[in-house]
Amino acid sequence: MHPCPFVTWPGPGTCRLEIAVVTNARRTEAAGLHDGALRVRLAARPIDGAANDALRRWLAGALGIAPSRVKLLRGETSRRKQWEVAAERGVVEAWLRSLPQA
Repeated sequence: MHPCPFVTWPGPGTCRLEIAVVTNARRTEAAGLHDGALRVRLAARPIDGAANDALRRWLAGALGIAPSRVKLLRGETSRRKQWEVAAERGVVEAWLRSLPQA
């Protein structure tokens, strides 16, 4: 698979995703690339962690894993975030192939 600029693989069964978030969208969806990160539009407001919770649930649902396996590493109050996902590489790569092209 062609390497994605927003994904790194620090170890087996673990990946890190760089995500640029746009809040207050009509629906939650991946929207291509932005500055080396996956742009995700969120149908959530950036108040009291609601956007982070929505993004965690969206990532977990898209990957078919429990939300507890998706951890925010950096960017709690920023639009640019880094997430660690505990999932098999094949699962993540299948999800990446399903994303719209940048």
